Amino acid sequence: MSSQTHEPDGGLIDNHVYDGIQEYDNPLPGWWTNLFWATILFSVVYLFAGWTNPQLVNTRQTYESAVTKQLEKQFATLGQLEPDQATLMGFLTDEEQTKWLKVGEAIFRTHCVSCHGRDGSGISGPNLTDDHYKHVKTIGDIPQIVVEGANKGSMPAWGNRLMTNEIVLVSSYVASLRGKNLSSTRPAEGDVIEPWGAAP
Repeated sequence: MSSQTHEPDGGLIDNHVYDGIQEYDNPLPGWWTNLFWATILFSVVYLFAGWTNPQLVNTRQTYESAVTKQLEKQFATLGQLEPDQATLMGFLTDEEQTKWLKVGEAIFRTHCVSCHGRDGSGISGPNLTDDHYKHVKTIGDIPQIVVEGANKGSMPAWGNRLMTNEIVLVSSYVASLRGKNLSSTRPAEGDVIEPWGAAP
């Protein structure tokens, strides 16, 4: 059992020596102790604020806002995209534009995986990797479905939550999943449609 003695200079030491090192038993600095109690007090206030006003500490909203700002910077090089067949086909076929499918994939994985799965093979939403479609006849229909939703709200409308460029890029990414024919827990839904780019 260790005991404590006082050094001539007033320092309190513990009579415990390890590897030639004398252990002192000095109290923590006042600033450190005050900071410790301040963090505890702040956590209580923060927790109460989160309960009473969830938007104040909404980390998802903060994240989405940061992503939106970053996307706006990237989109400055694209200009304003049109959600039409020609634009979407460009992202599938033009080598200079296909790099933007990575941005579409990021948007998809942020908003769509809970229903369509991380790889698009479907969970509660349909498999996007086969040739069967319920509400789509041409590639130009995809952004319309993203904007307006479908199936009485089962597919939510994203028109008021995504920018037009985000809608175009995520639609292009969804179109790019076609033909992978990944295995799915869901049966094929809808009708087989013509290849992308074919005349309606």
